[in-house]
Amino acid sequence: MDKLVTYRNLIKELLSIYATPQNESKKDLEDQLIFDTEHDHYQLMSIGWQNNKRIYFCLLHLDIKAGKIWLQENSTDYDIIEDLIKRGVPHSDVILGFIPVEVRRFTEFAVA
Repeated sequence: MDKLVTYRNLIKELLSIYATPQNESKKDLEDQLIFDTEHDHYQLMSIGWQNNKRIYFCLLHLDIKAGKIWLQENSTDYDIIEDLIKRGVPHSDVILGFIPVEVRRFTEFAVA
């Protein structure tokens, strides 16, 4: 299978696993999956109300650019990078987009 298709499927699979099923404690919050496969943007959002406060929050955001997976945001306890690596994505195809460019070279991941 083409690497791009594989990466798209892996990201969609993991975000779908991470999306919290509706439960009583979060009855006014909804996890929404956003998959833009044309432009390769993938997000898990939390949307709704909690204690009379509007919640509109990006939990996870990944992009695929030039054949590499960019982690743009992770506000969860999930280690999506580790889960991707366990599923065969090499470190050289992962970019930590939330880390400044000049610091990325000190990580075990791609720099871009």
